[in-house]
Amino acid sequence: MKARKLGGSDIDLPVIGLGCMVMPGFYTPGSEEEAIATLHRAAEIGVSHLDSSDLYGAGKNEALLARAIKGKRDQYIIATKFGNVRGPDGKPSVNGRPEYVQQACEASLKRLQIDVIDLYYQHRVDTSVAIEETVGAMARLIEQGKVRHLGMSEAAPETLRRGHATHPIAALQTEYSLWSRDVEGHMLPLTKELGIGFVAYSPLGRGMFGGDLTSADSLVEGDRRRDHPRFQGENLTHNLKLMEPVRALAAAKQVTPAQIALAWLLSRGDHVFAIPGTQRIAHLESNAAAAAIELSAAEIAGLDAAIPLGAAEGTRYPAGQMKVIHQ
Repeated sequence: MKARKLGGSDIDLPVIGLGCMVMPGFYTPGSEEEAIATLHRAAEIGVSHLDSSDLYGAGKNEALLARAIKGKRDQYIIATKFGNVRGPDGKPSVNGRPEYVQQACEASLKRLQIDVIDLYYQHRVDTSVAIEETVGAMARLIEQGKVRHLGMSEAAPETLRRGHATHPIAALQTEYSLWSRDVEGHMLPLTKELGIGFVAYSPLGRGMFGGDLTSADSLVEGDRRRDHPRFQGENLTHNLKLMEPVRALAAAKQVTPAQIALAWLLSRGDHVFAIPGTQRIAHLESNAAAAAIELSAAEIAGLDAAIPLGAAEGTRYPAGQMKVIHQ
């Protein structure tokens, strides 16, 4: 597995990591036994970067990781997040108060059953709290030996600049894929300028590039994507057509559409990383193999032209969640 230096940190991060949100059944029901086997296989093939959050399964995802990495802690780079809160009614809110930062970190450490978190993110920016206060509290976690490096997620350019000025930010995590390219205007060049790693979540478009999604009927009852505008009605019909040139190039190169999407993403800069999510070993291995795929300049240009910025129909989150991104 190829690795790149993560921002100004001392971490050599695999270019392909493992997004763990899907593992406890965040989107669809899943098998814990299968998930743990996949986590073990990830370490074996060099996909050592595991990305979680206290939001995923209301902490259950971190507890799952604890069971998987027990006795194998030194084989993994553990990232988790705080501050993206869901109330009993499912309504999203954010919390970046300094006292909450400390509380959330200690709770995550307890669930993960580890002494230190390698990369700790503010999951969503709390606009009611100065970013200097939130990042300052995160920096104190480093002083306490509870966290190694800091990250931010879905932050606006000025927020990232201010946060980074308060304490070095090693990584910005934001959605980025062939059908979610808005970061190319500001955030991708800004992270390069500041020496911050760019960790792309949902690099396979929440399954769009996986090939299994052919219509709205492919989404089982309870699948959270049913609430996402991009996966509804005419939006989905339009968006599925965007996959055609990706499938065509994949067939020509005898690889999968998902591998093409990941190879394209990794070509966007030497500070870019991807964390596709899966709970299946076969998908994990296929995603990891994408790190070895080289796309020509002509192939990249063809994909850029086929799925340009703004090509996807529908917002990437429901309205309530859209309010707390790019803050």
